[in-house]
Amino acid sequence: MPRYDFHTPRLFVDAPLAAGGEIGLDRGQTNYLRNVLRLRPGDAVLLFNGRDGEWQASLSSAQKRSLSVTIGKQLRAQALPGDLHFLFAPLKHARLDYMVQKAVEMGASLLQPMITRHTQVTRINLDRMRANVIEAAEQCGILAVPRVADPLPLDRLLVNDPDRILLFCDEAADVADPIKALEVVPLDLHPPLAVLIGPEGGFADEERAALLKRPKVVGIALGPRILRADTAAVAALALVQAVIGDWRGQTTQTVR
Repeated sequence: MPRYDFHTPRLFVDAPLAAGGEIGLDRGQTNYLRNVLRLRPGDAVLLFNGRDGEWQASLSSAQKRSLSVTIGKQLRAQALPGDLHFLFAPLKHARLDYMVQKAVEMGASLLQPMITRHTQVTRINLDRMRANVIEAAEQCGILAVPRVADPLPLDRLLVNDPDRILLFCDEAADVADPIKALEVVPLDLHPPLAVLIGPEGGFADEERAALLKRPKVVGIALGPRILRADTAAVAALALVQAVIGDWRGQTTQTVR
């Protein structure tokens, strides 16, 4: 991985990016740059919007309650997003925040909450989830911002996207070695993938049976210990990315 600038503040903006353009920052961004980082006009920032790559910019004006930036040159072209969906039963507050942030860092392209029989949290703050997605993307140099989907019941998810290979964490998987279990995935075809993490109470017997009947499903074990759902998410995503995902060193494509 090339050396990356982790020192210049990096902001997500929902606006087109092009050299010479000027963008007004929102109240939260203004407060962060002015009152937390103590930046002044002329200081540098990095901008991205999930569509136009990453751009160098500088603070150009400061009003009483707002800041604006002038866009300079493009530093990185937009990379094509991966195709790794992360499906999960929601958790409570801080643990959900953690799981969402780590899924973004691990390369998820879609975050899909699902409701199962043993899901303990059914009211989900999607705006908070999206804020965590953006924060993780800002901090980790990510260009393609994952989409946050509305919650769906598990039975709906099972009939969606039948061509996608579904990898679900199954403590009763037939193959105890998860790396061996993943060998059935055809690496040369770069198939679309989904990683499914169950609720803290596990899948009900009928849910597991329905999962195993779905076409293109692979159950993977995560070792001899019981993992909390947020730990299982990190472990599963790291395993999938290392064995069949983008940790294997493919050349990154860009959008031009």
